[in-house]
Amino acid sequence: MKHVLIWALMTGAMAEPAMAGPVEDVVAGADVVIVGEVHDNPAHHVVQTEVVAHVQPAALVFEMLTRDQAGRVAGVMAGDPAEAANALGWADSGWPDFDMYRPIFEASDARVYGAAVSRDVARRVFADGVVAHFDGDAAAFALTDPLEAAQQAARLDLQFDAHCEAMPREALGGMVEVQRLRDATLAQAVAQAMQDTGGPVVVITGNGHARRDWGVPFYVARVVPDATVISIGQGEEGGTPDGGFDLVLDAPGVERPDPCDAFR
Repeated sequence: MKHVLIWALMTGAMAEPAMAGPVEDVVAGADVVIVGEVHDNPAHHVVQTEVVAHVQPAALVFEMLTRDQAGRVAGVMAGDPAEAANALGWADSGWPDFDMYRPIFEASDARVYGAAVSRDVARRVFADGVVAHFDGDAAAFALTDPLEAAQQAARLDLQFDAHCEAMPREALGGMVEVQRLRDATLAQAVAQAMQDTGGPVVVITGNGHARRDWGVPFYVARVVPDATVISIGQGEEGGTPDGGFDLVLDAPGVERPDPCDAFR
């Protein structure tokens, strides 16, 4: 099977070129490679661009794009670069500056797939659960199975911390379901991209989705069982993202406001 490279975004930035040494060794011969980042860390996007240029994938899957947006990428990127963000509606998406992502699109001629879960769907998952809003075979992705008690508790703890302990822990179960939906939607896009193009595939997403224990690798293993999955996480200032990775990269952090200010 050809390589599938998933480049995940959510926790860090590289200080050294991406394809030097261990990264190049780890991705060699892999079918699925998942790499994490902090979304607003520009150095991570430099790394992604280098990896895409190295792999030259047949397909790119972006957490940041809807299917509709992904379908417009080829025409948008072929036009005026300054208008690309506007044409994609990027400013309304809530993601960091498009200029950090643009080089990733330009590093290959890959077909682009979107795997975004809309805010509206995410809100409805709180009331209806993940199965009601997954556009696929929920059983095949294990979404019909309840999480083990220990994993559910760990996920609730993470959400409690992420919300600065400002929301009741027992009220955050909907956030856990949304995370499951995002992970499964990304894996579904990988499977579709492999079916359409034969791979390799590069996916752009976050560290929280890249984690080996319950993130995208878990779902890819269910629906593309012959794939060899490699997961790479990226931390900041020596911090290691949770969830287990085959390789963890590190980089300087980015100055940003305290996220807990919004809860005060």
